[in-house]
Amino acid sequence: MKRALLRTGLYVALLATATIVAMPMYWLVVSAFKASDEIFTPIPRWLPSGLEWRNFVLAWQGAAFGRYFVNSVVVTVAILLLQLTTSSLAAFALARRRFPGRGIILLIVIGALIIPIQVTFLANFVTLQHFGWLDSYWALIAPFTASAFGTFLLRQAFLAVPEALEDAARLDGCTGLAFLWHFLLPLSRPTVLAFALVALVAHWNDYFWPLIVTNRDAIRTLPIGLAMFVTQEVTTDWNLLMAATLFVAAPMLVIFFVFQRYFIRSHMHAGLKR
Repeated sequence: MKRALLRTGLYVALLATATIVAMPMYWLVVSAFKASDEIFTPIPRWLPSGLEWRNFVLAWQGAAFGRYFVNSVVVTVAILLLQLTTSSLAAFALARRRFPGRGIILLIVIGALIIPIQVTFLANFVTLQHFGWLDSYWALIAPFTASAFGTFLLRQAFLAVPEALEDAARLDGCTGLAFLWHFLLPLSRPTVLAFALVALVAHWNDYFWPLIVTNRDAIRTLPIGLAMFVTQEVTTDWNLLMAATLFVAAPMLVIFFVFQRYFIRSHMHAGLKR
């Protein structure tokens, strides 16, 4: 009896938490399809009276969202590929190779996890200004070519792979990089995909850094474009604003729901070691 009550209470708490978390997103989606006179009513309308698809057309035409979307895709994908490359190589060296200073390098990586990334913005800005890269794709991509979080996460995943497997692969003529590509990365696929998901969401939604280093619409990303869309409106059309917000949120929501099982699985196995 007590166990049943405890389980019921747990389910009620989980349902309440899920409702609180999901309610803002639900209201965002519903408001994006409402007419302007349905946004603020004495009695909230949980469903629109009709689907106002033209809200998305008007929002898309209200700013250069097509250009912003392309910029976000280019920047996010470039950062992801670079971080996967550098993080996997660094993690492979720290997990599978022994060399002088390995422990110190690992401490530096762990230390980088503790330091807020905003602390590095001034130094990065001055460096980019020196190279003449401000207001360009280089300014948005270059500071994020490496990831301490990705390096540490993949290192922990690589440590879970037995060394006997690498010894057997080496006897068959497999080089270190070939072992990384054909064995370590496939065996660590949940962790790799989880890191990719975190990196995608983080850099897709990044606002502060693109705000600092971009001044042209040709380079701005979706979060900056959304802010520009809000500020250029004399009166706020909340239904159009919600529709524009979906342009930013929808791609990452779709990707998260597709790959969420890998994200959960990586958290279950991230602490495993050989």
